[in-house]
Amino acid sequence: MLISGDDASAALARVDALHTGLTSIVLDGGNLHGIAAEVARVLDVGVVFTSTDGRERATSLPPGGREQLAEADLVDPTGRLRVERIGSDAIRVGSGEVRSLRVAAGGADLARLVCLRAAEPISSDDVHALERAAAVAALLITREEAVTAVENKYQGDFLRDLFLRRAGGVSNDPEYVAEHADTFGWDLRRPVVVVAAEIDPPAPDEEIAPRLQRRQWQERFCAAWRQVSSNLDAGIPSVDFSSEVVTLLPVVEGDTEPVAGHGVVRRAVTAVSGDKGGGRRPFSVGVSRVARSLEELPEAYAQARRAVEVGRRVNGGGSTTFFDQLGLHRLIALIPDGGELAAFTRDVLGPLAEPTPEAGDLRETLQVLLDTNFNVAEAARIQFFHYNTMRYRVSKLERLLGPLSSDPHLRLDVAVALRVLEIAG
Repeated sequence: MLISGDDASAALARVDALHTGLTSIVLDGGNLHGIAAEVARVLDVGVVFTSTDGRERATSLPPGGREQLAEADLVDPTGRLRVERIGSDAIRVGSGEVRSLRVAAGGADLARLVCLRAAEPISSDDVHALERAAAVAALLITREEAVTAVENKYQGDFLRDLFLRRAGGVSNDPEYVAEHADTFGWDLRRPVVVVAAEIDPPAPDEEIAPRLQRRQWQERFCAAWRQVSSNLDAGIPSVDFSSEVVTLLPVVEGDTEPVAGHGVVRRAVTAVSGDKGGGRRPFSVGVSRVARSLEELPEAYAQARRAVEVGRRVNGGGSTTFFDQLGLHRLIALIPDGGELAAFTRDVLGPLAEPTPEAGDLRETLQVLLDTNFNVAEAARIQFFHYNTMRYRVSKLERLLGPLSSDPHLRLDVAVALRVLEIAG
């Protein structure tokens, strides 16, 4: 299709106007919101800057633009844009279309620029202008990330010192700590639960990613928690501890939920998870009891760490575990001497504590018998065994462990030992 001289001149004028406007925004210390608004104004389009996995960072959409994206199934239930479905090739949306461009610098993906024109296609001249906008956005994001990295390091060091009880200096004054937190925009003068979130290790059949890739996953994971936390409340601390993200979520006084903080934690975890698209990695979460003062935060952090460790062992990856719901596991988790726990399981379970297939098979039968209060017929039905086969197994277990069917104290010891083995592996 031939392009007239007037059309070409108008396209060049738009690109030049956009470049001038974006340069001014960057030089004046503007942000992504300013860039999105300028691109939308000059090109008469809707613009969304997102993280590489679709988490919204800045938006300038026309009325009804978000609804059009949702109708095209490009928005997940948590509001994340499904950028993995939007490539550089146009996707039809009504009578218009939507495109996505990489925002990159130095070979590293920084963000996505999603452009929507509702009434007509996006022209090649507009795509050229959007590429200019993506380059300017990459410059701004690189600058912001350099500043943010320093701030995150400082904030992370402060929160780590708080958990180690040394954030208040020699006097360890709580008011001094709270005032220092105020400079970060954090509110530490309210009850909170400490949330420790870790990306799950790769599956056994999954190839181990390079170190740089793992670091990018962690940075994206931390950014998601920060964004979700700030959407919930601007005063929520959320920091990257290199291998985990620690967030202090506020709890409403008089919370009537079975576990305090359950609702706000579930909302945060759901928002960070999205629909697990966009290259997101599965993660596990541990949640402490409520810390009502700064003095209780170190213990709360230890509880959250223990909850995520025990939860992953007991429930597998992708779990959210509340310390107050660990039950017997909670008591076992408070015993710091792993050697004593291992000795207890060996003393009580004997050969059943060994990591062999036969021992594991007998432990499974033993657990079923305990769950059914040693109802042999019911246990046989659950394990699809003949009644006589289960009677033989009961006899074998009693030869190895003692009179399980008649000694309730021995059954209690065995049940605890099985739980210890479950946690300690």
